[in-house]
Amino acid sequence: MTKVTAQMSVSLDGYYAGPRYQGGGSGWMDSAEAAGFFRVTQWVLDAMAWRERQGLAGGEQNVSSEIIAESFEAAGAYVMGRRMADGGEEPWGEEPPFHAPVFVVTNRPRETLVRKGGTTFTYVTDGLAAAVEQARAAADGRNVAVAGGGTLLRQVLWSGLLDELDLHIAPVVLGTGMRLLDGQLPAPIELTPARVVPTPQVTHLRYTVNDR
Repeated sequence: MTKVTAQMSVSLDGYYAGPRYQGGGSGWMDSAEAAGFFRVTQWVLDAMAWRERQGLAGGEQNVSSEIIAESFEAAGAYVMGRRMADGGEEPWGEEPPFHAPVFVVTNRPRETLVRKGGTTFTYVTDGLAAAVEQARAAADGRNVAVAGGGTLLRQVLWSGLLDELDLHIAPVVLGTGMRLLDGQLPAPIELTPARVVPTPQVTHLRYTVNDR
């Protein structure tokens, strides 16, 4: 059965990046937002499974790498925010790591972007629910993975569309930045712990999202 899943690396105090970068152009890499983001995702960058998807050699073959490989294998389609899609377009290059259809939630129309390796970016302008529904249809029975960023993940969770949430907790306190689970809710959201995998670099937590 197709599930809508999401995952995010966060600091111990709940931030997935440093303070939001307000500039433009290539300055993001030198910003506080990028510094926080790369700190909490260091475990990903070091993993063999991630590096292989990027066409890079090396990396560590460990339980974290196995979890990354598992998530790629489970996903038949992705949903993504426009800011992340725009920011990743150049670094991902001609063969992005998804190897599956990606549906980008946006207010700005754009023609479908076709890349090597089976990745396509379809820009959906009629809302989050429509993007998720299109991704379900394209996933061919596999999962729909919410690829970020944090604002979109929050919207999917808040709207009741999410079935499973993976949090990867890096052992660092950032103190400030972009917090994942921020904002007012009409009602509490109950989750059931489904998996805990501790490692020295990161603790992997999986939750099943219950009905409100």
